[in-house]
Amino acid sequence: MSDCLVNENDMARHVRKTLKEYFRDLDGEKPCCGMYDMVMDCVEKPLLEMVLGHVGGNQTHAAEMLGINRNTLRKKMQQHGIA
Repeated sequence: MSDCLVNENDMARHVRKTLKEYFRDLDGEKPCCGMYDMVMDCVEKPLLEMVLGHVGGNQTHAAEMLGINRNTLRKKMQQHGIA
């Protein structure tokens, strides 16, 4: 089993656990609308920050690691207020 697959399973487990807690905490109330954007924003910002930190802020290398182009990375950084 590859490291990527193991990490993906670990991350999926953490996301499921967090969402389960979120629904439990709602205590029967209806979830907010826009859950997809809420979750993606919560995951995307730390992902970008960690990858950028790992490559010493090199946006070209970060974009390559993320599998996106550099302009997309810059746009996402701006959306999340990452310098």
